[in-house]
Amino acid sequence: MKKLENKIAVVTGAASGMGKAIAELFAQEGAKVIVVDQVGADAEIVAEGIRAKGGHAIGLKCDVSDEEQVKKMIHAAVIEFGALDILVNNAGIMDNFMPLEKVSDALWNKVLAVNLNGPFYASREAISQMLKQGKGVMIHIASVGGINGARAGLAYTTSKHALVGMSKNIGFMYAKKGIRSNVIAPGGVNTNIMKDAKPDEEGAALCSSGAGSMPRMGEPEEIAKAALFLASDDSSFVNGEVLTADGGWTAY
Repeated sequence: MKKLENKIAVVTGAASGMGKAIAELFAQEGAKVIVVDQVGADAEIVAEGIRAKGGHAIGLKCDVSDEEQVKKMIHAAVIEFGALDILVNNAGIMDNFMPLEKVSDALWNKVLAVNLNGPFYASREAISQMLKQGKGVMIHIASVGGINGARAGLAYTTSKHALVGMSKNIGFMYAKKGIRSNVIAPGGVNTNIMKDAKPDEEGAALCSSGAGSMPRMGEPEEIAKAALFLASDDSSFVNGEVLTADGGWTAY
């Protein structure tokens, strides 16, 4: 039997990178997947690819920083498939490695709106459905920047630290109600998150100063396998935890 047979999963930021790999692997393991991205056409392309391989998926446009759109996203999953078993909060943006004195209100609000408010809105909306079911799994994609202070700028680092705290609180508060919440903290992974970025020269230089100790870059499929473990019953006793997936980088 497949690990996620007949499970219903929502994956945000799923048109590329880690989100795409997670959506595809979950579908391969039997889940019915709502592929979510702010560009609806790109989400549908991924969903079409899943369906072409015999899986079940729909593509959905959603800006996770917009609470009303997030509500519609969760409702669409329940209406389409009748339940919500797994929520993967993957959508995220970088902050151009901006140090404190260069962080504008606009940058701060933009980064936290996507990286923190989005997962909060989605988790809050999903929890009511999961409580009705008496079960559910939440997986939040943070970063080694969520457990260390020198991997990104101030706004990104703050957002990912907060995401870790949010997940731990959810895991504790709902542990006796059949709901688990865990974080994956990836190290450097080959994705397009830095596409069109304009990094601050000083901030980027400081944050990359330890890059030489990184054993290698990871691949999105490797993070997807970690997500599969946390989504499946293989991790039934894992809750409120942070799974670091960085090839040993932060062990230095």
